[in-house]
Amino acid sequence: MTAVRPVTAVRPVTIDAMDSTSTRRRATRAKLYEAAVTLIAEQGFSATTVDEIAERAGVAKGTVYYNFKSKTELFEELLRFGVGLLTTSLQRAADETAERGGTKVEALDAMIRAGLVFIDRYPAFTQLYVAELWRTNRAWQSTLLVVRQEAVAVVEKVLREGVEAGELSEEIDVPLTAAALVGMVLVAALDWQAFQRERSLDDVHGALSLLLHGRVSGRRD
Repeated sequence: MTAVRPVTAVRPVTIDAMDSTSTRRRATRAKLYEAAVTLIAEQGFSATTVDEIAERAGVAKGTVYYNFKSKTELFEELLRFGVGLLTTSLQRAADETAERGGTKVEALDAMIRAGLVFIDRYPAFTQLYVAELWRTNRAWQSTLLVVRQEAVAVVEKVLREGVEAGELSEEIDVPLTAAALVGMVLVAALDWQAFQRERSLDDVHGALSLLLHGRVSGRRD
């Protein structure tokens, strides 16, 4: 007679265990993003290999493919992640200004500073992002356009609200002005990072703030 094996109880997967796994995966992806953005900024996308990304991140090559199907997918997700952080920073600056009863121009000013803080913290990503905006033959071009619009849309919303409230001129071309403001911060910050490191973040913000108040709101302080 065949012996019946005792049934081994299945250990339930707890929420804590799932949270722990999720946290580890996010941490691993963050390391891969950091490694990829640094290497690609240094030597270009084509010259950067998965082996190099894994080595810089301190993980096995298989870990890269466990999290991403390919180097292209890794870079595409990197763009989503980085621009998502920037968009969140801009939105938080606008929300905090609104909560304390600030004007729309003050919100735009706060968003300029938030953008500078982001670029100061992630200069390699910003350099890479700006470079990719000029390329139109990349597999991730559609993704780049989507995430770029998400960031610009936050600024557009504040501009529209300013126009509706009568704080800003109705003659403002909102989409173009929003793109110009974002572009101004990106280019000015990269120039600061590359050629004017002796300047403080406050110096750069002050210069852009004067430009904002003089050319957008029409104020002369």
